[in-house]
Amino acid sequence: MTRFRLSPELTLVRLAASTRVRGNSSADQLALHAQFLPDGLRVLPGAVEAEQARAALSLLALGGSSPLRRAGDRADTVVLADCGRVEPDSPALSIIRSADAMVLLARPRDDELAHVALKLPAAQRWSPRPCFVLVGQGHSAAYVAQELRVPVMAHIPQDVRGADALCGRGGTRSGPNRSALGRATAKFALSLRASVSVRSQLIDGVAS
Repeated sequence: MTRFRLSPELTLVRLAASTRVRGNSSADQLALHAQFLPDGLRVLPGAVEAEQARAALSLLALGGSSPLRRAGDRADTVVLADCGRVEPDSPALSIIRSADAMVLLARPRDDELAHVALKLPAAQRWSPRPCFVLVGQGHSAAYVAQELRVPVMAHIPQDVRGADALCGRGGTRSGPNRSALGRATAKFALSLRASVSVRSQLIDGVAS
């Protein structure tokens, strides 16, 4: 929020407060509360204090009636929710369970992979579509997939300049598609979209 000089008024807390008013859980609410980054991307800043974040998520994490889910159901909208490190009692679990896909991120290093190994059985119950993505240098995707017995959908490279550009730092004007990070992320996004689309078609076919 400070880095991009965003307004402290339009945040996750304000969106949650609006949902308490009857009829304000529509898909439009997310767009009305979002702010614009310099490159035009819409964002909704989270709460600064942990207590505020938990209270806001408790109001927003209401499955299909959540404004996040309603916005994501639109054909022209993609909603990405950064849920951080999720614990079993996290109010964000409802958001994850109603999402089209859950993306787990970890660096391919022994310490982080050990943490993932402990959390993976629970995480696979949180979402029917878990996707595992490696970030940065370390073990190969093949090694990680074999050791954890979970497929690795993408391996995002370590790209300091690309990360600085996406985070609004470094003074560079290069677009995301000019960096290794941007290209790898775009490739993963297309793969994820195709995977979700195929699974949705399969589910619809079984249901019919």
